[in-house]
Amino acid sequence: MFIGIFLVLTWFVLLIRYPSKALPISGAALFSLALVALWVVWMDNREAHQLARLEMRIAYDPQGCPADRPLRLNLNNGNSVPMLELQWQVAAYAPGENVNLAENLYTAPRYRGPGELQAGADWQDCLPLPALRPGYRPQTLEFRAERLQGSFSK
Repeated sequence: MFIGIFLVLTWFVLLIRYPSKALPISGAALFSLALVALWVVWMDNREAHQLARLEMRIAYDPQGCPADRPLRLNLNNGNSVPMLELQWQVAAYAPGENVNLAENLYTAPRYRGPGELQAGADWQDCLPLPALRPGYRPQTLEFRAERLQGSFSK
């Protein structure tokens, strides 16, 4: 923080003392910073739109999945580009409620996708059940993927 304050004060002194030289350089620096900020915002919005086009359905399916991984995941890549990687956390909700019943501890698992998934392709897998708050049974809950993070090819 001290270095930042020092740099701002130095820039201010140079701007007052040598305005004809410092002003064009400051303008170019601000323009470059604005371009970088716009590019970051554009990339973030692009990734958010691509993640929104993913269709993920998670259901409790003890008959169709192994006992240690009773959640069935169906994933469809609705994008026009391949998905390179995907991570998420599973949340559990009672029907009609908005309180997450999965314990969100620091050690809560982060689930990973299939790696590369082509545009329009489907993927199915069985997932382990997240730790639930005491007193709740998984067959009475709805499961959703939250905190999605992913990357897509360009």
